[in-house]
Amino acid sequence: MTRNRAPRLVFALALPLFLAACATEQERCISQQTREYRVVSNLLAQVQGNLDRGYAWQEREVLRPVYRMCRDVIRDRNGNHRIIERGCWEDRWDTERYRVPIDPAVETRKRDNLVARKAALEPRARAGIAACRSAYPENG
Repeated sequence: MTRNRAPRLVFALALPLFLAACATEQERCISQQTREYRVVSNLLAQVQGNLDRGYAWQEREVLRPVYRMCRDVIRDRNGNHRIIERGCWEDRWDTERYRVPIDPAVETRKRDNLVARKAALEPRARAGIAACRSAYPENG
């Protein structure tokens, strides 16, 4: 059985557009100007969490059989339609999280590089925020 990813994909693509429509010009500008800084900050938090735990988390999609009640429409001897219920197995996709061992030396180097990158990006992010606030002052 193949997995239908279309609903998830549509939702994933539509959500940022929907949220962007709710943001003010200033908020959109700040979001755009600080994107790389936020990505580096999130990566740093993830690497630091890995170091604190001693392992990383990864996810994989697994196909699991689920027992449920299915309904079938049949015709009886007189030609009338009847609905019968029966137990059946259905395949469902599930996301499974599992631990992955890390090399603390590699994670420490990653953390140190991300700390340096974040420090280098901070002045540019602050300048971008200031520029957005002056270009799109909020009334209120």
